[in-house]
Amino acid sequence: MKPDLFQAPDYYNLDELLTDEHKMVRDAAREWVKRGVSPIIEDYAQKAEFPKQIIKGLADIGAFGPYIPQEYGGAGLDQISYGLIMQEIERGDSGVRSAASVQSSLVMYPIWKYGSEEQRLKYLPKLASGEWMGCFGLTEPNYGSDPGSMISNFKDMGDHYLLNGAKMWISNAPFADIAIVWAKDETGRIHGLILERGMEGFSTPETHNKWSLRASATGELIFDNVKVPKENLLPNKSGLSAPLGCLDSARYGIAWGAIGAAMDCYDTALRYAKERIQFDKPIAGMQLQQKKLAEMITEITKAQLLTWRLGVLRNEGKATSAQISMAKRNNVNMAIEIAREARQILGGMGISGEYSIMRHMMNLESVITYEGTHDIHLLITGMDITGISAFK
Repeated sequence: MKPDLFQAPDYYNLDELLTDEHKMVRDAAREWVKRGVSPIIEDYAQKAEFPKQIIKGLADIGAFGPYIPQEYGGAGLDQISYGLIMQEIERGDSGVRSAASVQSSLVMYPIWKYGSEEQRLKYLPKLASGEWMGCFGLTEPNYGSDPGSMISNFKDMGDHYLLNGAKMWISNAPFADIAIVWAKDETGRIHGLILERGMEGFSTPETHNKWSLRASATGELIFDNVKVPKENLLPNKSGLSAPLGCLDSARYGIAWGAIGAAMDCYDTALRYAKERIQFDKPIAGMQLQQKKLAEMITEITKAQLLTWRLGVLRNEGKATSAQISMAKRNNVNMAIEIAREARQILGGMGISGEYSIMRHMMNLESVITYEGTHDIHLLITGMDITGISAFK
């Protein structure tokens, strides 16, 4: 087992922009990833299995709802701390970060923001501790980028709701204890419902044969006349803007997380280039390899600055959905390009599970698509700057 020698690049001294608390939170997450994720993640990716034993560790470093107030079991941290935790976890693996992102932004966030006080007290502490894990059902077999056309629906049966439909590509679904499900009422209005495992007619078949996010558990959510108690409806927000608000939080976390994957690929490639001798000198002395490495650190630094500024705006309540889209699209694209270049620096060794690069590259092929595709985020920016929607 190779030791985790990762050293985080900070070319523009961005640590000076962080508070002592930010650095303490980040360093704790970094050390945990080195101990708890790096030694096992290649095996679990090869097995296509999520390492459930790390759930407690994720909870211990505050990865579940770090910005949720302490009264509900969260850590009460700010948005930059949340981002830094996601960065460090994705440095380990995008699939592990996905589990934490879903729990925080897509399960805990809507209960906190849109739920009743009873719902907050019932669910949030157990989700924060990792005792319960959750998932988020928005994407359907026929509707991904167009979630407003969803088919899943529920009817008012007097003393309960009756839910029918299906969701797919759902992270955490196979083992989740609860699901935040978005469905239309009889008027066509979208609402959030809290489903619990064990409800009759609710099943979560696992999705197999993935080449990407192999250490993440992905599945479907099937609703066959599921009776949902009326108190399980999220009361404080409805309409498509409700799930999209959750996606803003998740996309923000991904913008930070992708930097972690990029940093790991860069750090691996830099170390390898200094050690690999060809033509009687380290390949780090070759002009084309230096070009690759110089461009990598430049793009990482730009992404770090973009995302730090976005974190400040989030803390101030000023960040727009379009700004979050820009950061998600830019940073994931940046990371996937760095993974590809880093793979080339390692030559044939770049495809080996002895190094993390190929796993990151495959994972990022999903990250560039989920939570809004690369193209959709471009069109969100385009709509924001022109005032004209390309969607309709």
